[in-house]
This record gives sequence, C-alpha cells and structure tokens, in this order.
Amino acid sequence: MATLRALLAPTGWLERTRAFARGLRTATRTRGGLLVVGTPDEEPWHLTAHLDEESRLAGIPELAPTLVRWRVPERAPSHLRVGLERLEAARRGETLFVVAPSAAPVPLLERLSDARRVGATVFALDAGDPELDALAHEAMAVQPGAGPVSFGAAQHLISAACGELGEPAGAGEQEFGVANGDTRTRLPQPADYQRHRTGVRGLRNRVARLLDAVSGPTA
Repeated sequence: MATLRALLAPTGWLERTRAFARGLRTATRTRGGLLVVGTPDEEPWHLTAHLDEESRLAGIPELAPTLVRWRVPERAPSHLRVGLERLEAARRGETLFVVAPSAAPVPLLERLSDARRVGATVFALDAGDPELDALAHEAMAVQPGAGPVSFGAAQHLISAACGELGEPAGAGEQEFGVANGDTRTRLPQPADYQRHRTGVRGLRNRVARLLDAVSGPTA
C-alpha cells in the first residue's frame, strides 16, 4: 500500500476519492438506498459491480447499489429491472449517485431536483457538467485527458475507498455534512480514517487492481 500511496500522493486523488467515498457512506442510511444512474447512452455497470463487491466483502449493506436504468429489457432479471421511476420514489436517507461522462439530459436533471427537494442526497461523478454540479450536494469532475486519472480509474478508486473506510461518522461529524444541509467539502486528515476489516481481501490483489486502474491496461 505504501507504493500505491507514493504513486498517487502528488496528484491529490487519494484524498479526493476518499473524501467523496466517505460522503457516500455517510449519506446512505439504508440497504438499497444507494441508487446509481448514468446517462441514456452509458450505464455505470462497472462501478455498480465494484460497489456491490465492496458491499459484500466489507459487510456494508447500505453500500449495496441499485442500478437505475433508462430502458429496462423485457426479460431482464429482477435486480436489473429498476427504471427511472425509482428516482421519483427516492426519499430522505437515500443517495442518488449520478455517473455521467457526458452531459446529463434534462429528464434526469428534473428527477434529481425533485429527489433533492424531498431530502435525498445527490452525488455526481462527471466531466464538468455545470447543471448537474449545481444540483449535486457533492460533485467530482474528471476532465478527459486533463489529469493523471481517467474517468474509469476514478470509479475504481471511489468504489475501493468505499470498502476500505471504517464506520460512517456520526451526526455532526460527517466529512461532507450532507445530513444537516452543509454542502461544504472538507478534505479529511489521515487520522480521520481506519481500515475496515483488515485482511478481508489480500493486500497484493487490491494494490494490483488499483495500480491497473490508475495506469490503464497494458498492451
């Protein structure tokens, strides 16, 4: 892990993704309350699968994601038949995590606005979408080709950080303060973290996966 930290330390991405991940952990209070949605052309399958894996391995039921789909195939299994109406039923204690490498369409923005008004929390991973960022309690922009981490690598880092974090902070101690309406970001200090269930997954395997995510696949 020291090698990984040394690689990412100059970029600030470890701090950014861990702070973002802690916000997700804090905002989502119930199992099935983490709703992951993309754009009509790109569904966040990969991130959803990694969050589901982290939820199971780390024993964090509230991290188990629900993939919300724009178009639901007629014969899709039950867990893949969740449509946009689920966003309309979002409530306080649930989190809408928008993964949008392209501009979020108006129908999605309208549903996010409605969900936020009833108390749901909105997180966004995007490429710098001003309309989406304005609706999100917390947003992380990944500009294609403008930094050391790609959009796909950022998803890997966020999902891994979600599984590594300890128990969410109590009321008034959240990194993002989303529960009490304070949307200001405070990047965590190293002492704010503790590893969750050390030994759940081999250290070598986790480091290798994250190094691949950051550097990209080899030829």
